[in-house]
Amino acid sequence: MQGFLWKPEVRFPGSAARGRQLMAGNFRIGGALIEAPDTCPWDIAAPNDDFEAALHGFSWLDDLAAVPDNEGRATAQLWLSQWIDRYGKGAGPGWSADLTGRRQIRWITHALFLMNSQTPAEMRRFHLALSRQTNFLGKRWKRASAGLPRFEALTGLIYSACTLIGMETALDPALNGLARECATQIDAQGGIVTRNPEELLEVFVLLTWIAQILQETGKRADPAVDTAIMRIAPTLRAMRHADGSLVRAHGGGRGAPGRLIGALVQSGVRPSRIKGLAMGYARMASGRVTVITDAAPPMMGPGSTNAHAGTLSFEMASANHPLIVNAGSGAAFGASWRRAGRATVSHSTVSLEGYSSSRFAHKASDVPVERQGFAEGPSDVSIQVSEVTGGEGIVLSHDGWRRTHGLVHLRSLTLEDHGNLLRGEDGLAALDGDDRSRFTRVNRNLPSDVGLRFAARFHLHPDVAVELDMGGAAISLTLPTDEVWVFRHGGEAEMSIMPSIYFDNTRLKPRATKQIVLTSRVRGYGAAVSWSIARPSALLPAPDLSL
Repeated sequence: MQGFLWKPEVRFPGSAARGRQLMAGNFRIGGALIEAPDTCPWDIAAPNDDFEAALHGFSWLDDLAAVPDNEGRATAQLWLSQWIDRYGKGAGPGWSADLTGRRQIRWITHALFLMNSQTPAEMRRFHLALSRQTNFLGKRWKRASAGLPRFEALTGLIYSACTLIGMETALDPALNGLARECATQIDAQGGIVTRNPEELLEVFVLLTWIAQILQETGKRADPAVDTAIMRIAPTLRAMRHADGSLVRAHGGGRGAPGRLIGALVQSGVRPSRIKGLAMGYARMASGRVTVITDAAPPMMGPGSTNAHAGTLSFEMASANHPLIVNAGSGAAFGASWRRAGRATVSHSTVSLEGYSSSRFAHKASDVPVERQGFAEGPSDVSIQVSEVTGGEGIVLSHDGWRRTHGLVHLRSLTLEDHGNLLRGEDGLAALDGDDRSRFTRVNRNLPSDVGLRFAARFHLHPDVAVELDMGGAAISLTLPTDEVWVFRHGGEAEMSIMPSIYFDNTRLKPRATKQIVLTSRVRGYGAAVSWSIARPSALLPAPDLSL
């Protein structure tokens, strides 16, 4: 017997505009745009893996379903039928456990949209494909990569067990598997090992959907799901900027508009503040301003293919507008951009000339370098809360260059005057005798009065207007609301405005932007640069902070 026990509501707010583009043959998915009018999508040669995954994951169904008056239905039904004809028997692209789970959720939640006006034979074929995918998930979910892919596979299996006639027996094994994944993949502080904030959000969204469908179908809620939701919610809040977006780090983006707040509301978890770090991120907030800093080592080893060398980098937002950012993940724009986005110079932190704070293995590998995990980098990242009258402060350090150069990066950040002033100081220092010996050996070919070059970088959001001010002594930063901030430094470095890149996976190409760069050299066994970012009403003399 085939059919539905129950049909869940659609969880995905699609875009009618994107739906009409698809109907016109403009496939803007997976970071690419393919113009193929009157073409079966399954005949398109995918330009990259992300395009193929998006196509076979059926996320575009959300957009076709959003077109008013069901005008997108005929296109959706045709493409679904063509997919079942080609791939419905379990072979070909799209038959990984995570993509099958993703596809299954879309098919189930859009079932009424897809099956309206279909013949009994077409409906039977659809139900048979759903059953085949359920059986596949029951056997293969364990083979999905740990983390988000496995949660996607399990969510598709649980949806199937809760909604499809004849699949009810798959529920208990799926819930048992989910409980194990929650226990092993989500730590006691509500974080995941990749430290990718957007990936954590997607796991959280899936868990809230599971909790809701279990409740709506009268199934027993699993305590492991509720516990994971309770742990993750405050962690996500701590990684959220004033504009509602997530800090962009370790391959993660800002999150789709409204996705974070919607998931938090759906979870029902009351707001609470985390003491200390949230998944390795330190958050300072005052007034309408947030500053979020990456204050823990990146993931290392083969699984760290999306990790970024951005230790101690920070992002800053004022109300609804980002000001200081990291370049973000370039994965959607090809291998070269992917590698560039992972480098230290693409983050708002200190970079050492020619050396990222985390690095790939030097030995040859069959894996392209941009997809390799990090082999070495910071092992000791420290953070202390500093006493600041009327504000918040942190003092941080990392040892990512200690083994290679004998240097430790020290960073001090204070958010003062109700969020109107951010002070900072960045230094590099050889702290003990072994460090100084190593530093001397590395730099023995440099004249003592030249020193090792380093730079403190502050990447700006593309919507920020940049202008030299005060005869070149300061830089004015104007937000789209005409709110002005002024960047100044303490005179220890050369200040310049240089080109930069901002990776936005809703665009077809990286966005051009600017970065402020303070360049200096390590002479002796240490050097430091100081700086401030302030609203004009909060401008003070150039900072002279001590680490």
